Order: sequence, then C-alpha cells, then structure tokens
Amino acid sequence: MFRSLRIFNYRIWFLGALVSNIGTWMQRTAQDWLVYDILTNQDAAAMGIVMALQLGPQLLLAPWAGLVADTYDRRKVLLTTQVAMAALGAGLGLLVLSGHAELWHVYAFALALGVVSAIDAPARQSFVSEVVSEENLPNAVALNSASFNGARMVGPAAAGLLTVAVGPGWVFLINTVTFAAMVLALLKMRSAELRVLPKAPPGKGRIRAGLKYVRYRPDLIMVLLAIFIVGTFGLNFAVYIAAMARTEFGQDAGIFGLLNSIMAIGSVAGALLSARRDKPRLRFIFGAAGAFGVACLIAALSPNLWIFALSLIPVGLFALTLMTSANAYVQTTTTPVMRGRVMALYFAIFLGGTPLGAPIVGWVSNAFGPRWSLGVAAASGLVTAVIGLVWAWRSHHLRLHYDRSMRRRLYLTSSASEDTADLTQEDPGPR
Repeated sequence: MFRSLRIFNYRIWFLGALVSNIGTWMQRTAQDWLVYDILTNQDAAAMGIVMALQLGPQLLLAPWAGLVADTYDRRKVLLTTQVAMAALGAGLGLLVLSGHAELWHVYAFALALGVVSAIDAPARQSFVSEVVSEENLPNAVALNSASFNGARMVGPAAAGLLTVAVGPGWVFLINTVTFAAMVLALLKMRSAELRVLPKAPPGKGRIRAGLKYVRYRPDLIMVLLAIFIVGTFGLNFAVYIAAMARTEFGQDAGIFGLLNSIMAIGSVAGALLSARRDKPRLRFIFGAAGAFGVACLIAALSPNLWIFALSLIPVGLFALTLMTSANAYVQTTTTPVMRGRVMALYFAIFLGGTPLGAPIVGWVSNAFGPRWSLGVAAASGLVTAVIGLVWAWRSHHLRLHYDRSMRRRLYLTSSASEDTADLTQEDPGPR
C-alpha cells in the first residue's frame, strides 16, 4: 500500500504536499464560510459562483496548460505556481483582516487562483510520473489522493475552529505559510533520481494532436464522460455541506468544518483501498459512481445532523474511489509524451464542469432546499453507472444466456476477449 514512500523524492514530495494540502483545505473552508455566512445571507448560489470562477479557467486554459506541462520543466513550473498561489492567499487574507473585503473581491481572487491552478494541475499530476517508476504510478496517484484527503481530516476542522475564534483572514495567512513546505520539497529533490521523460516536439498542431489522441481512445472518452457528469453535478461538497449544516440543521462554522473532516475519513479510506490495487480498472470507476449515487441519496434523507455526518463517510469513500481510479487509469494508459495534454483535458472536464454545475446546484438548494441539491448529486452517480453499464454491454457485445443444465442458469458471454469483456484491461493506445 505504501511502496512509493520508499523512494526518497516521492517521500519528500508526499510530506510537502500533505502540509500544503492542509493549508489548502483550511482556506477552502474559511472562504466558503466567508461567502456563505459573512458576506451574504446564507446564499448558496454565491458559493456556486465562487466555485465556478475558481474552477472555470480549468476548462478555458486546459489545452495551453497541458502543452506547458508537456514542453517545459515541470518542477520549475510547479515552483512558479506555488509561489503565485501563496501570494494570492496572502492578498485575500490581508484584505479580510483590514475589514474591506466584499463579495466581488472574493470573486476576483477566486478567478486569479483558478488561472494559476489551471496551469498547476496538469504539471503536478504528470510530474509524479517523473518521481516514481511506471509500475508504481497507480500507487503514487492513490497516495497523492490519500494525502489530499488526509489533509481534509485536519484542515476543515482546524479552519472551522479558527474561523470562529479569530476570523477567516488569519486562516488565509496560515495557508500562505504552508506553501513553503511544497516549495522546499521541490527544491530538495534529487535531480539525478528523477526520470527523464520525452517532451512534446516543437512545431504546430501539438494541442490538436492531444485531442486527436483522445478521440481514438473510446475508453478514455467514457472515463472523461463519467468524471464530467459526477464532477459537474455530484462533487459540489462545499455547497451541499454548508447548506445542510447551516440551513437544514442551524449549525455554525465549527460544525461545517467538522462535517468536512468526517467526510474525509471515507475519502482517505477510498484512496488507501485504491493504493492496494496494482491496476486501475473501468469497473471500479463506474461501480463507484453508482455507489456514490446511493450514498448521496442516503445523506439527502438523513433525519438529523449526526446521521447526516455518518452518511458522509461512504459519500467520501466512493467519491475518492471514483476519482482515484479514473486519474490512475488515464495516466497509466496514456503514452508519456501525451500525458500532460491528456491530464489537462481530464482536469478541464473534471473541474471545468463546475461553472455549469455549482450555480445550478446552489439554485436548487435555494429554491427547493439542501436535500434536493443532494438529490442532484445522487442522480449524477446513478446516471453515470447506467451509462457505463450500457457502454460495456454494447461495446463488448455482452449477451445474457439461460441454460437449464447449469447451476447458475443466467450467465454472460462476450465475443470480445475475456479481459476486455470483464472491463479489466483496455487498449492503452489509439485504435
């Protein structure tokens, strides 16, 4: 489960990311509460707009961000983006502490952070393949998710307490300091032990080549469709949890942070279970989507706060199983020279759908109540699972048979190979 931590460069990367991720979750939680309960009168739609501005650039800048990751030294790109994000966190923190922060200021900082994050994401994801070997890549991706969501167990709870005690401004400044851990980790890596991977050759048409590569990979198209549906309408946790905590159950920022941390228990479990698997499989992606939908439905029907809190554990578990399996599948089945561009497209679809989904989910919460917004999340997971099942049935020519002579009378056969029919192996190259 933890085999990638034996590698020196990955070990310091993991530790630096863990500290930085704690700060990131602290800022996210404080920013959500700042918008929802301080700058507005519990306006879930305003939170959706902030999420849209912060994640929208992922969609618009994806082709160029992926090309940057495939062309330039990814470690230098990451050093630049980490310093820029630290500066933005400091700016927002000082503005809030001065007492001059308004909603449009948060919108502006969210947009600026989104631009920097759009460049950071594909470089960060594809850089892991330079730190570990190809066979350890699925394990490293899963441990990255465990780090990110382990930080979610600490960050939101700490942010909730600090927001109540000293206000969100100080939380933003603390987040600025945590970026130093990531910068230090990047500087301390042993350059000689990093893998040298091919870069995109110079010339025109490199962005188009990345899109063409995905076009001839129907398995990748299905994974991207799955993460678009669930990412757009299912993973708006800030909207769901804030609305349920404040509007439905009448709680404060401390409980809001605690609920985020409780959900992180399931998220970490999902990431660690994924780390045990040697190979990501499509059936985990679509199966987790269906289970996520059921878990969200249970959360929507929770009669009180504590049952709602417990229901968030399976929500986090299946969400992370879906995300980690999809991320690892895309990385491990994509040729290295295309990896940055494909991962940029992955994050553009995964996070870029939020500008569409978050305001819609916020409007549903305002108009019909928080429970109905969780119903939207449940529908996204169940629809994705059905789409995956139909695609598997049609593309692998599955047939249902009945045989009186067999103990198990109903069984499936396929004209495709056994590995393909079982959704355990996909062709890693263009067809």
